[in-house]
Amino acid sequence: MKSFVQAAYVQSRLAFDLTPKEIHEELIQIHGDSAVTYMTVTRWVLQFRAGKDSFEDQHRSGRPVTETNSANIELIAELIESNSRLSTYDLEELTSLSRGTINRILHDKLDLRKVSSRWIPHQLTAKNKAKRLEFCKSMLAKLKSGEWRLDQILTGDESWFYHRKILKRADCASWRKRDEPPETVVRRSRYEAKTMFVIFFRTTGPVLVHAVEKGETIDSQYYIEKCLGPAFEQVRRERRASGLRGMKLLIDGASCHASKTTLDLINSSGILLIDHPPYSPDLAPSDYWLFDYIKSSLPDDMDAESLTKAITKHLNLTPHKEYIKTFIKYIERLEYCINVGGDYFEHLIK
Repeated sequence: MKSFVQAAYVQSRLAFDLTPKEIHEELIQIHGDSAVTYMTVTRWVLQFRAGKDSFEDQHRSGRPVTETNSANIELIAELIESNSRLSTYDLEELTSLSRGTINRILHDKLDLRKVSSRWIPHQLTAKNKAKRLEFCKSMLAKLKSGEWRLDQILTGDESWFYHRKILKRADCASWRKRDEPPETVVRRSRYEAKTMFVIFFRTTGPVLVHAVEKGETIDSQYYIEKCLGPAFEQVRRERRASGLRGMKLLIDGASCHASKTTLDLINSSGILLIDHPPYSPDLAPSDYWLFDYIKSSLPDDMDAESLTKAITKHLNLTPHKEYIKTFIKYIERLEYCINVGGDYFEHLIK
């Protein structure tokens, strides 16, 4: 009876061109917790606009298993096709079918399962994919033929490191008694203390760990003087006989990396710049390994100076085999990218 009254109210308010949302808000003011749901109001509005003039549900003789008939299967399939994020509750409201029937149709008839969306760094265009594919094929050919060696690659990038460590949601779970409240974790604020680090490394280990001082901006001049130049000098010290001869530099296309002054330094040093494709953190060792590896192992609550010491110590204590393993994974990632035609492939890595 209550739904009959509310349906009549919905139909009367439609005459005043009110939206379903406005009508639902009025029903909540009138009926409180007993008001029908917004989805029900929306369904009634669609039905009334389609010409329905009765407030009563059509007669149904029970809910037999035959509700999983072809018509209902087709209806559920059409609703899912129009909006793949509909919940079973939404489907109940839109179809008046029972949850059991809907689940049977979804799982047994349509063979569907609900999967969380996969996050990707960028919406790649056909041109982006072609560039990635061409790059991976060229790199893989050079590395597999022996023309280039993994120990000749110098790579690096920038990343923010927060002074206060916050674990991932899954890592923050703790065992509690039934009557105990969960532990609390304070969210990071927009003003949370953090420091930008520029880190370069090779198969042999870390080459440079540089903390950008507060208030400084990494433009091309700063990048050359404080980051790239010192990294090159360290490689020269490590390779006394050959210096930078034969070395390859793998960096992304950030503005300070791709400026004319930066490119002039790279060209004059004799090191070869690898043409890293845009929007490709999955092909950058710093992004797919180094930064997460460091951040997951740092202690909590540090200032910029202690954070610099902790990062440097952690990288120096990391076994060389871990650095080598990272570059071997680089070859595997080149192969993955080729196999998917230049698209992102992180979800395929086990």
